[in-house]
Amino acid sequence: MELTHFDEEGKARMVDVSEKKPTLREAVAAGSVYMKQETIRLIKDRQISKGDVLGVARVAGIMAAKKTSGLIPMCHPLNITSVNIDFDIDEEKNKVDIKATVRIVGQTGVEMEALTAVSVTALTIYDMCKAADKEMTISGITLLEKRGGKSGEFKRGEFKRSK
Repeated sequence: MELTHFDEEGKARMVDVSEKKPTLREAVAAGSVYMKQETIRLIKDRQISKGDVLGVARVAGIMAAKKTSGLIPMCHPLNITSVNIDFDIDEEKNKVDIKATVRIVGQTGVEMEALTAVSVTALTIYDMCKAADKEMTISGITLLEKRGGKSGEFKRGEFKRSK
């Protein structure tokens, strides 16, 4: 396997995508924030003192996807066409699941943007709820799916895209 972010001499570089044809590209990433049952209730009842946790976290995730190239050194600045952040509150396992879907018509993929969106969304949930629950755990941040570009389609394990 060739590592594309290094030149022949082993020096770090940004990959040159100028010869690539723009195509529709999409990436889906996910992660979870585990917390106390009481914290889940406070989020659902909108009783966290800092405000609407999931609403603010969604905006933070969208903003993060757009700022990825400023955070990850070898990422290209992208003209993202869509970012969706979805939540699933799992009261049995005391967690909030996060899913980010990022789309672009461009010359490079958006996997890092989707992963960054999930990461910052999770960190925002932590920040907004830390006064109520300092034992929260952020876990399982992973790429679930990507499509478009030269490498084609990737789906992690048994993940099925929801319609």
